[in-house]
Amino acid sequence: MSPDPGRAFTVEPWVVREPRLDLDRMGQVESVFALSNGHIGLRGNLDEGEPHAMPGTYLNSFYERRPLPYAEGGYGYPESGQTIINVTNGKLIRLLVEDEPFDLRYGQLRRHERVLDLQAGTLTREVEWASPAGRMVRVRSTRLVSLTQRAIAAIEYEVEVLDAAALLVVQSELVANEQLPARDEADPRVEAALTDPLVAEQHRCDDAGATLLHRTRRSGLRVAAAMDHEVHGPEGVKVTSEATEDIGRTTVIARLEPGQTLRLVKYLAYGWSSRRSLPALHDQVRAALAAARYTGWEGLCGEQRDYLADFWQTADVEIDGDAELQQAVRLATFHVLQAGARAERRAIGAKGLTGEGYDGHTFWDTETFCIPVLSHIAPDAAADALRWRQTILPLAYERAEQLGLRGAAFPWRTIRGQECSGYWPAGTAAFHINADIADAVRRHVAATGDVVFEREVGLELLVATARLWRSLGHHDSAGEFRIDGVTGPDEYTAIVDNNVYTNLMAQANLRAAADTAARHARAAAKLGVNAEEMASWRDAAKSMRIPFDEVLGVHPQAEGFTHHQVWDFENTPREKYPLLLHVPYFDLYRKQVIKQADLVLAMQLRPDAFSPEQMRRNFAYYEALTVRDSSLSACTQAVVAAWTGHLDLAYDYLAEAALVDLDDLAGNSDHGVHIASMAGTWTAVVSGFGGMRMDEAGITFAPRLPPALSRISFGLRWQGRQLRVEIRPDEVEYRLVSGPPMRLRHHGEAVALAEDPQVRPIPPLEPVEPVEQPYGRGPKARHPGS
Repeated sequence: MSPDPGRAFTVEPWVVREPRLDLDRMGQVESVFALSNGHIGLRGNLDEGEPHAMPGTYLNSFYERRPLPYAEGGYGYPESGQTIINVTNGKLIRLLVEDEPFDLRYGQLRRHERVLDLQAGTLTREVEWASPAGRMVRVRSTRLVSLTQRAIAAIEYEVEVLDAAALLVVQSELVANEQLPARDEADPRVEAALTDPLVAEQHRCDDAGATLLHRTRRSGLRVAAAMDHEVHGPEGVKVTSEATEDIGRTTVIARLEPGQTLRLVKYLAYGWSSRRSLPALHDQVRAALAAARYTGWEGLCGEQRDYLADFWQTADVEIDGDAELQQAVRLATFHVLQAGARAERRAIGAKGLTGEGYDGHTFWDTETFCIPVLSHIAPDAAADALRWRQTILPLAYERAEQLGLRGAAFPWRTIRGQECSGYWPAGTAAFHINADIADAVRRHVAATGDVVFEREVGLELLVATARLWRSLGHHDSAGEFRIDGVTGPDEYTAIVDNNVYTNLMAQANLRAAADTAARHARAAAKLGVNAEEMASWRDAAKSMRIPFDEVLGVHPQAEGFTHHQVWDFENTPREKYPLLLHVPYFDLYRKQVIKQADLVLAMQLRPDAFSPEQMRRNFAYYEALTVRDSSLSACTQAVVAAWTGHLDLAYDYLAEAALVDLDDLAGNSDHGVHIASMAGTWTAVVSGFGGMRMDEAGITFAPRLPPALSRISFGLRWQGRQLRVEIRPDEVEYRLVSGPPMRLRHHGEAVALAEDPQVRPIPPLEPVEPVEQPYGRGPKARHPGS
């Protein structure tokens, strides 16, 4: 299918195809076409490296330290930040045709197509190009980052001569400290810290490849990159290799007649460590290369396809009635998997490993948006992400002590566990991240039933965060438990008292800690938990202050919020959005204007705390104030819109969340894809239109199909079972694909599920009053008749 002139990609169910090269969209496409397994990330750069928007080869949690500048310092301010860096680039394969470089900016480009295959887990490319001298060649390449062999990436590269005999030279390279575009930051100290960040320690080559080892100048991390090759071509092919401190190069020379092909298979291995010696790291990547070569190119491709076939059997979301949305939801699910599949006790960043946006940091996005999805479609990855939080607990304890608090204060943004936010009102004060981590623990245990994980990992995280809330809050003279001077998810409202989201999430955190400690009394005792402390958590949770505006009949986002002046939306021109780039925070903080869903997110995550009428009134009130200057907002608004009966609006928000990178809706996809929004896309379908919720009684569904769609089908894992739910206009089918019999609830009705699928009618939807968004900030209407 031909792409819309305004889009970079065609619309197809299982692939994302770029039918022609568009240099103006290169950064966006590099992000969308990034391949990763959670350990290695390769941006979708061209094989020859240039032209590019941003070269990118990343290793999870591999970073360099950089200074954090302050106009005025203060106690507790972080002294340095952490930035993900571009490590040794192994993607590069340069080609010369009769001594002319294959460069798409010269000669004649007759065909250029790239395809990201979501079932094969590969990025393929096919090019037909005539050199300035008129020599025609066809280049085909296929790239993968292995989901089964964690340290491995591989590329198959083929060159065919089309019109006349030609001498070809292929240079396959490893390049460290490659030249990068200038950074947006103007601070010369930052630029200096990140210029040539790798110091050479060792290099070597052999007949078919090379190995480079470096360390970072400031953070002291060591990285090894190695490559090996298989070469197939006509007789007389010559292969040589060389290595210097920052470059490893294997050169292949061959003369080809028309119709002949030169084929190169490049195997790459990456590893890094803060502790391992040079010989150990060297041997680690060489062993990984040996295993990859033993498996072979076809074997790696087969493993990749088998891995994804198993994944999609559960994770696939089918949407009938909107082909563009179908593609976008599958791409989103694929990128969420890539971000965490083999992270293995390292962080999942806001951009995954697709770009340098946010310096590669992880935020609360991971626990609130990504991990709950992974718990249902790739539970091992979710468990490992939470185990990473456990590994950084010592740093979180230190941070809490520095802030004069008990328990653990997890960093607002980080790579390795140290706080890296230099702006405390939107960083340190956003303590809700601690409850978000606890909530992800609670949801993961509910989804998986993993009691061992709960005892060995979850308990310590719950106890550490509960202790923080007990020391951060206090009982006032009326006996209510208050949490003052904090910032909730909405970053346009900071340093407030009793943010409803924060208080409700802290309440759930305190209850979960007490209940889990009671279930695992012996393990809790080793953490110093006693009956008195558990009682204090329950007491704080029971008396938690949840503000409510009796006059308006809504929950204020925080105490006094509904008394603030409402932002002048009608006189705010479109070009002033996002507001944070054009308006002082001082003005934002004292007005009713919302960057991203806050109180609405509280309703999504704690629906038990709101009556149906409160949910409807709250949703209508906050819709009129939310400008969605954050990509995190649309997916949450989609969920609650669906729950409150605004199905067309929910459908519009789902599309906005799903298409944020395919259509570059935020204008910054060149910095990396929006992993949390992609995860939220799955949630908008499953929790929004599927009505999925979890509570002490189990799992429940309340499905509704938006009028624009004729069918939605989705799968998920639940406590060792695999379910599939199919929503049709008037009925829903629940099917137990594998696992023991179970019970669920459908719109409140108990359903026993065993071998036979169960079909239930969808009750009619009561009509609702339409809601309004701020002037000019409504989502793009997508439903029929809009």
